[in-house]
Formats: sequence, structure tokens, C-alpha cells
Amino acid sequence: MAQEKKVAIVTAGGGGIGRAIALELHDRGYDLALMSRSEMCEKTAAEVGGLGIRGSVTEAQDLSRLVEATMARFGRIDSVVCHTAHPPKGGLLDIDDEAWHSGLDMLILNVVRLARKITPIMEAQGGGTWVNISTFAAFEPEQALPVSCTLRAGLSAFAKLYADRYAGLNIRMNNVLPGFIDSLTHSDTVLSRIPMGRIGTVDEIAKTTAFLLSDDSGYMTGQNLIVDGGITRHL
Repeated sequence: MAQEKKVAIVTAGGGGIGRAIALELHDRGYDLALMSRSEMCEKTAAEVGGLGIRGSVTEAQDLSRLVEATMARFGRIDSVVCHTAHPPKGGLLDIDDEAWHSGLDMLILNVVRLARKITPIMEAQGGGTWVNISTFAAFEPEQALPVSCTLRAGLSAFAKLYADRYAGLNIRMNNVLPGFIDSLTHSDTVLSRIPMGRIGTVDEIAKTTAFLLSDDSGYMTGQNLIVDGGITRHL
């Protein structure tokens, strides 16, 4: 009997890093369920023969619809990639409470809410893998990204707690921490900060993510894998 294809969910999977991850996983034989706020998830899903659901990671009901539709279509969920849009920016004390709460929904509660829904499914299947797309600045904060830095540091803590709790059930969770990536336009001054002297590519992030979802990383969980061309300085 042929082995059942693995199924992966990718949020914010219509463009940029999310799209690159979806295409990489498709090339590796996954069935895909993608969600984004625009029609781009539907277009990318059509390319890979997958499922596209419009919705926002900040809305609990949209995340529930995504899980339910994935199970209805494929009957299983083996891997989840939690990728998001960029949270609010601004001066450290200029960002209002609403923006901070929006960032919490976008960067931490999206993972928590999906974990509540999908962990029992993975447990029943005998295992599963998660990757959260974070930022290098979770470890070396940038003044330009206060919401992202602060909350994604919290995401690292949650991922470690989750990884410890579910490792014995063969469910792994890791984070990928990209540096400056070509999904966005960056100023020339950024290059002088990067030891490799270039901007990273979405394909490089996609391949790293696929590695962490695969059995090749089977003894890794609760880790933050920095993919930044050497920009971070801590040991």
C-alpha cells in the first residue's frame, strides 16, 4: 500500500517567504493548505494543487476554518508553518495599546491557537512538526522593530515550552529566524552590516524550513535557527 502523502499548513502562504515555502514543500511531495488575507493564497494553492483559504492569522475563527478545511480535504495534518505579515512599527513609546495587542494576536496567539487545534490531531497520528518564522531581531533587538522583537522573543519561549511538553509524543517545534531577506526592499546601508555581504533569499529560508520539518532534523526541537548571513553577533 502506498504511503500517505504528508500534509502541511502554511499561513501567510500566498507571497514572499510563505509562497517560497509552499513551493519548496510541494517539490518535496507535500499536499498543501495555504491561508492569507488576499487571493494570493488561492493562486499559489492552484499552482500546487492544494487548498487556499482566505483569512487572517489574527482571527481565531479563520484559523479554525483553516484546520477544519484541511482535515476535510486531506484527512490529516503532518506539518505546520506559522508565517505572518509584518507587525506594527513605530517609535518604542509611540506604538499604542491596540497595535501591541494586534501584534500579540499576529505573532504569538496565532501559534497558540493553531497548536490547540492541531496538537490532538498530530498526537492521534503519532507525531508532527512545526516551524515558526520569526526574526533574527528576537535575540538582538532592533529599535525599528519593537513589537516584532519583543513578541517574537516571547514566541521563542513558547516554542521551547511546547517542544519540551510534546517531544515525547514525537511532535517537534522549532523557529527559523531570518535576517534581511529579498521578500522586502532594503536600503544599501543594510549590506554593510551583513558579513556575507548580500541579502538572503526566500528560497534559502524555504529550504531551511523544509529541513526542520523533515526527518533530517529528527533530533532537533525547541531550537531557534538563525539564517541571517552572520548579522547577529552573540555566541
